[in-house]
Amino acid sequence: MPLDVVVIGLGAMGSATLCELARRGIPATGIERFTPGHDRGSSHGLTRIIRLGYFEHPSYVPLVRCALALWRDLESECGERLLTVTGILETGRPDGPLVSGTLASARRHALDHEVLDANAVARRYPAFRLPPDFVGVVQPDAGFLEPEKAIAAQLALAARHGAAVRTGERCLAIEADGRGVRVTTERDTIAAARAIVCAGPWLGTLMPDLRLPLTVTRQAVLWVAPEEPQLFERARFPIFLHEGPHGIHYGFPLHADDGLKMAKHHHAPDPVDPDDHARTVSAAEEAAIRRAVAAFLPATADAPLRQARTCLYTMTPDGDFLIDRAPGAPQIVIASPCSGHGFKFAPVIGGALADLALRGETVHDLSRFRLARLY
Repeated sequence: MPLDVVVIGLGAMGSATLCELARRGIPATGIERFTPGHDRGSSHGLTRIIRLGYFEHPSYVPLVRCALALWRDLESECGERLLTVTGILETGRPDGPLVSGTLASARRHALDHEVLDANAVARRYPAFRLPPDFVGVVQPDAGFLEPEKAIAAQLALAARHGAAVRTGERCLAIEADGRGVRVTTERDTIAAARAIVCAGPWLGTLMPDLRLPLTVTRQAVLWVAPEEPQLFERARFPIFLHEGPHGIHYGFPLHADDGLKMAKHHHAPDPVDPDDHARTVSAAEEAAIRRAVAAFLPATADAPLRQARTCLYTMTPDGDFLIDRAPGAPQIVIASPCSGHGFKFAPVIGGALADLALRGETVHDLSRFRLARLY
């Protein structure tokens, strides 16, 4: 009989993992503390960027390429549109981490891209006003994913292939039990051969003996209604990342009736308790984001606010993912593919986590993400 697996946490990574296990015919159960697509963690907010020219490090590019193909496969299987291609514009000084890192990845992996000076950016994308020493890197293959729809699709397919999906059930403990695992929830105790823990900001709490060096931080996101909406429609306005004096800010073209989404990447570095933190965006936070974005998108300066939300990043010290088998308990796989840039990878990471749980290895190069580097 195949090994049975429990997946704890059904956000982006957990739902993808459960879906992949079920597709392979593995008896699998998914446990989610809240309802799928909830707003307490890191897998909500209507849109998420997918980009190939990875400024963080070129080693991510093969994973993104694989993920892009898998998202298309998921769309075909579920019959829904989950990914919209818009292209991306990444702007900053040529020697800044954003532009230089993006170009390093694009050149190493022969990605389609174009470099524009500040005037050329303004001609092509009239909403932008950049300092004269800034440049823009354009990549046509980037786009956005719809996270709530994607999670729902993955869980529906998991259930269709035989997985059990248990929601509104909090996991209390995960323990090695001989060669298997024992998972205790507030309702039940589950014995299984393997566990995959994708608990987002609650990962450290669920695996206390590992003393994982993870920091949970709170992020603020705004949606505004620009008074010149034609400047922000997809035909004239791509997804953007902008590195300026106040850090990296990002945003999306107008989407449905939601408005223009914009935020600061790594908005607040201070650690928070995922169960006890401010879940509303303050006036000061809104003003800081608006000021920074209006410096290069002046038409957003007085745009009425549609909504403001918070989300959480689960950060490793170096900003790379954490994906590994637990020391001394290889039947437990732990995953924190977050650090504020993980959602796009969900289907490829889901496959890799299934591989690690079932075979102890995967064809994907995850060496950069091992736990040992953090101690």
